Amino acid sequence: MSNINGKWQQENTYDAIVIGSGISGGIAAKELSEKGLKTLVLERGRMVKHIEDYPTMNMAPWDLPNRGRVSQDEIDKHYQKQNRTGYTVQQGHKHWFVKDDEHPYTEVKRFDWMRGYHVGGRSIMWGRQSYRHSDLDFQANVKEGIGVDWPIRYADIAPGTIILRSSLASVAPMKGWRNCPTASSSPPWK
Repeated sequence: MSNINGKWQQENTYDAIVIGSGISGGIAAKELSEKGLKTLVLERGRMVKHIEDYPTMNMAPWDLPNRGRVSQDEIDKHYQKQNRTGYTVQQGHKHWFVKDDEHPYTEVKRFDWMRGYHVGGRSIMWGRQSYRHSDLDFQANVKEGIGVDWPIRYADIAPGTIILRSSLASVAPMKGWRNCPTASSSPPWK
């Protein structure tokens, strides 16, 4: 008699489990699977179909209710914490963010946890833009005399950015910006 549970366990055993399909999770899953590891990616959010799931992408603020502003009543009811950053809760992209009353969390001290549950993570919430840190970012706390110094510098992570740039559609900024390192880039998206 064969061991049915043994076969199931063998088929459903993974070398690595990655939680989330955002930039970090996506790159981790890519690297692990390319190294031959059987990798499982768990994502709690919905699939996002390019173009189809961007309902407001071709709308100007004046085409949206209240010129893109969300009413104070709606903010008070659904977005008390999501609204604290000032950029999250707007008519044009509020659909990417969770409603605080449906996904509550408690705070001992203020903690702005901007969340959206969908494949692709927060990069979608940032207009699919994520700027690289520069040496200025890693030295800011020391130079400004605040917080805790970073234990690493940009030079420590610079080699890893080559992997990211080759894996993502990376578009570098204009050359010469001190706050955003110049790098090779992919062709612009169409």
